[in-house]
Amino acid sequence: MTTMLEILSPAGSPEGVVAAVQNGADAIYLGFGGFNARKNAKNFTRDEFGRALEYCRVRGVKTYLTLNTLASDRELSAVCEHAKEACRLGIDAIIVQDLGVMKAVRQAVPDVPLHASTQMSIHNLEGVKIAAAMGLKRVVIARELSRKELAHICRNSPIEIEVFAHGSLCMSYSGQCYMSAVIGRRSGNRGICAQPCRLSYGTGSHEAKYPLSLKDNCLVRYMDDLELLGVTGIKIEGRMKRPEYSAIVTGIYSKAARGKEPTPDDLHALQRAFSRQGFTDGYYTGKTGPDMFGIREDDDRSDSVIFSTARKNYLNGEFQRVPVRFVGTILEGKRVKLAAVDDRKNTAVVYGPVPEAAFHKELTVAAMQTQLHKTGGTPFQCVGVKGTVDPGLSLPLSAFNQLRRDMLAEILEQRRTAPERAEGEFVPGSFSSGHSNPPVLNISVMKAAQLSLEMEKLNPHIVYIPVMELDDSPALQAMLDNPGITVSAVLPRIIHDNERKRVSEALVKAAEMGISDALVGNLGQIQFARGFGMTVRGDYGLNVFNSEAMQAVRALGLVSVTASFELRLAEIRDLSKPIDTELIVYGRLPLMITENCIVKSFTGVCTCENFVGLTDRQGAIFPVVPEFGCRSVLLNSKKLFMGDKRHMTASIGLWAERLSFTTENALECVAVMKRYMGLGDYEPAGYTRGLYYRGVE
Repeated sequence: MTTMLEILSPAGSPEGVVAAVQNGADAIYLGFGGFNARKNAKNFTRDEFGRALEYCRVRGVKTYLTLNTLASDRELSAVCEHAKEACRLGIDAIIVQDLGVMKAVRQAVPDVPLHASTQMSIHNLEGVKIAAAMGLKRVVIARELSRKELAHICRNSPIEIEVFAHGSLCMSYSGQCYMSAVIGRRSGNRGICAQPCRLSYGTGSHEAKYPLSLKDNCLVRYMDDLELLGVTGIKIEGRMKRPEYSAIVTGIYSKAARGKEPTPDDLHALQRAFSRQGFTDGYYTGKTGPDMFGIREDDDRSDSVIFSTARKNYLNGEFQRVPVRFVGTILEGKRVKLAAVDDRKNTAVVYGPVPEAAFHKELTVAAMQTQLHKTGGTPFQCVGVKGTVDPGLSLPLSAFNQLRRDMLAEILEQRRTAPERAEGEFVPGSFSSGHSNPPVLNISVMKAAQLSLEMEKLNPHIVYIPVMELDDSPALQAMLDNPGITVSAVLPRIIHDNERKRVSEALVKAAEMGISDALVGNLGQIQFARGFGMTVRGDYGLNVFNSEAMQAVRALGLVSVTASFELRLAEIRDLSKPIDTELIVYGRLPLMITENCIVKSFTGVCTCENFVGLTDRQGAIFPVVPEFGCRSVLLNSKKLFMGDKRHMTASIGLWAERLSFTTENALECVAVMKRYMGLGDYEPAGYTRGLYYRGVE
């Protein structure tokens, strides 16, 4: 009854489990405790969680635990206890984002498969391969990939690939959105995103629109195609939505995956269940742009009928999915013997009365088969009956029915037992306090024009410059010639497989210029840079949030790493730093990186260089800057400024502090550098301390 393409459905509550399972889900994902990307979903108590796993297990439905948020050092032990409890209760896999959580959970529950959450931002084959090398069994791939890009990854992937097929789309690459955290302390990476992307924004010349609000994804028409590509499973988003939503969407996708083309009524039901001015398949088809955007509208039509019907169906039905085979022996003068076996080799043998002589209608093998096929109202589906029946005998139907019920009840009981698996103890790595000397000053620029000969004279320790921005300007050449300065090429955070050639050419040029250092913000770029002989450093996009993540990136061969700017200074101080640790202490923090060009979707034309930014309802302006691949980066309205707090940042074990230059010109860059060197009095207007004192929830 199962399909090769796994339908993975959301369960935000105990009733949500029933709704998904009774509508054909092959697996569900659910949260337990506070360490998942939907903290505001109802989630489950321990007892509810255990009952949910048992309910799924007896019905042949897999269960995946979401532990896909960043966790602090203080939280890692609790995360591991959650993982152990889930292991004892029979969870089938755990979904993780945080490299430190991944490392810790593997110690705690070594036998439970781990899946890479879409929050890991894995979007290319190299990222999938490094996930496999780290021991992950499945990657939930970035939503932004086209069919062609997915095909390439599936064709060459050493592990399973899962695709988000239906539900809400984040404007930013998942795991790379810091907007909710930076402007409101509610971190999407910690499971409590406030969804500022759903609000309206304007510019000086354009009225308010919704340039960050995408329509919901819908790939129901492509189920056969996704299976042909080699996708293992498709995921339906929606743990925050009501159980009836999961029931409706799961049912339609389940039928589509089993070969039933969605009807116009199905598509209408999907839209009534939840949509934002319809749906989009823009990423999958490679047709990004304005048509992908939409908002949730108030709908005067009552959807009570569709929801009440869905609820009635899943509360009163039983989706038959567990294959069972029967064998019967009915011989004269001997008790009836029936046996059943399921797909897990669970067996049940029952004995009935001695058959009587038939006065009217004698029992046949065909009649026995008919009775044993009647498994309605149970999770079982009869897939075969074999048997021997002596002629001239009869048996009451009531006896047959009771024997069938007894067999299935016994097998159901056997299926309840959770598998026994090994447990270990999470042992934190040895503590390293980091550097005791004052941190060096690094700078990063977005454009080569931000560099100057005056900046070169100030001797920044490392100058990070985008690999696509390398030129033969006098300022850059002077820095390359300065033995006290290391020039490091910054790789784009997002490099799809079909973009590797362009970046490869730029890396060859970098090597020819004498650059042997690369800064990467994504797992998929580490081996890529190393393949060009580069010494690799880790950027903020890796979301290093705890000491175990520090150990993990060190094990990947990085020589330095940028700590998450969602941490408080006190937390950064207390991090173990077995690897040189850098912190961004100045600049407009990146809030999101988008596959859709924000400017083009807003104005209809791509005029990145002349676009001021998005203006929120309070009048704050968020600059939008172009990124490699015609992507956009949305920057914070205020600059992070810690120039008067260097006595604080100098004493927390850092190797380096970074000044991140985005919208500044070359003169401003010099003024900022001088202030941080104690040589000037520069101070930006309306600055922020970021999250270094406030922290995130």
